[in-house]
Amino acid sequence: MAKNLKMIFLGAPGAGKGTQSDIVAEKYGIPTISTGVMIREAIKNNTEMGLAAKAYTEKGALVPDEVVIGIIGERLNKEDCQNGFILDGFPRTVPQAEALDKMGVEINCVVSLEVADEKIVTRMSGRRVCAKCGASYHIEYNPSKDGVNCDKCGEALTTRKDDAAEVVLDRLTVYHNQTEPLKDFYGKKGVLVLVEGQEKVEDTTALTLSAIENAIK
Repeated sequence: MAKNLKMIFLGAPGAGKGTQSDIVAEKYGIPTISTGVMIREAIKNNTEMGLAAKAYTEKGALVPDEVVIGIIGERLNKEDCQNGFILDGFPRTVPQAEALDKMGVEINCVVSLEVADEKIVTRMSGRRVCAKCGASYHIEYNPSKDGVNCDKCGEALTTRKDDAAEVVLDRLTVYHNQTEPLKDFYGKKGVLVLVEGQEKVEDTTALTLSAIENAIK
């Protein structure tokens, strides 16, 4: 068993953070802590911080950092986090990372999945979905037989709004401006490892697990 593994995954939208964090969580027997799920659970359970978050969500406002940090603190005190955890969706900015530090959460491994912007755009803008049965395809990596209709039900395939090239480019700009500076922040702490994203998920996984093992020796 690895030492207490407190992790963050960084990477642009579509880089594969969710897939790799799920694999790592299963391998090490640690939970993936999703900020969105945490906030919803805290509100549902009427915790002190959940009630604070509810006051903002009911107005349609963003939950401020100090409330999110409080909710994370509540969640990390639970028993399933005692051997470690992976934070999903937090921190997104350097001030959020500094707030984690002030709370005494010591992150000891940050994996940054490195995928070029043009590859991200190709990956995401090439995705096609079937609105009827939910089947998912990709025009380059996993096309349907005729490239137009769903193989399972024959419905015409569509592009999700979030996957349109211009939307993907906007999301990449936000990532580079707001979240990528975290690489420098955690690099200075000596806990950052870079993993080059590969075409095959299993190849990225092999590099990710190797990088983590080297980082926590």
